[in-house]
Amino acid sequence: MIAPLHQKKRVRTPERDAGLSVVTVAYNSAGTLPGLLDSLPAGLEGIASPEIVVVDNDSSDGSAEIAEAHAVAPKVIRTGENGGYAAGINRALRTIAPGRHVLILNPDVRLTPGSVRPLLDRIEAPEIGIAVPRNLMVDGAIDPTLRREPSLASVWAESLLGGRLAGRLGFGEVLMEASSYEYERTIDWASGCALLIAARARRLAPEWDESFFLYSEEVEYQRRVREGGLQIAYVARSRFRHIGGPCRSDPQLTALLVSNRIRYFRRHHGALSTALFRLGLAAGEAVRAFRGGTHRTALRTALHPLRPPLSYRAENSG
Repeated sequence: MIAPLHQKKRVRTPERDAGLSVVTVAYNSAGTLPGLLDSLPAGLEGIASPEIVVVDNDSSDGSAEIAEAHAVAPKVIRTGENGGYAAGINRALRTIAPGRHVLILNPDVRLTPGSVRPLLDRIEAPEIGIAVPRNLMVDGAIDPTLRREPSLASVWAESLLGGRLAGRLGFGEVLMEASSYEYERTIDWASGCALLIAARARRLAPEWDESFFLYSEEVEYQRRVREGGLQIAYVARSRFRHIGGPCRSDPQLTALLVSNRIRYFRRHHGALSTALFRLGLAAGEAVRAFRGGTHRTALRTALHPLRPPLSYRAENSG
């Protein structure tokens, strides 16, 4: 019997049948991890046999025990050290079959009911390597997680105009225009708090760069996916909630964020462009240094030689 024309038959494809693994990396995440795990059953509604993996980077607050006791019964990998975010992701990826899609989530993310299915639908398109959701803050406002590739133009626009105004005018690295979040589009990259990586992208870029202890590892990974010929897709229909972390109030994390922005830019540009990029960062932080210690920390970081990445690993292990 021929189906009526108005009925669309859902065709099964290798990408649809690939299976889904959910990965989160915990480091002293006892305050946020339970909420993420609680949200998974509703968020994964309609997805057959998802695998859940929690990587614990040697937490001292019982994060691993919380995961092991949770009703969703995740596989818990205890690394025995804090090797950084990218290293934690890689520990999980090495245990996951290469033909599976992987949804990477920060512990401070909350899935809303049925929110993962639209992401999976989007990566069925053969040109898509990564799909990202619309992230909402606790109060329901848009969390501006979409980004442009870092450039001299964007860093100087943010320095002179401020990040919010530069973003709203379309010059900054962060997409602040509300209209950018209302429709589906391809982007340069997105914050790593929630990324669905298609199996085809995993084949292209099997591992994350562990030289970025924390921050900029997601822009580096997404650049490799784009350079391999795949696109990053923003899926407005998929809505997650993102509580947010302590970067803006922690001087050490601020220093790491700034240094890794410079390290990433230097990898893809010459010495003169990198010097101008650092100067742009420093100028913006100098103007805002009166606002508090994190701006002064960022200024010192932009002006001084970069610290070796492994020094952060030593300070943050255990």
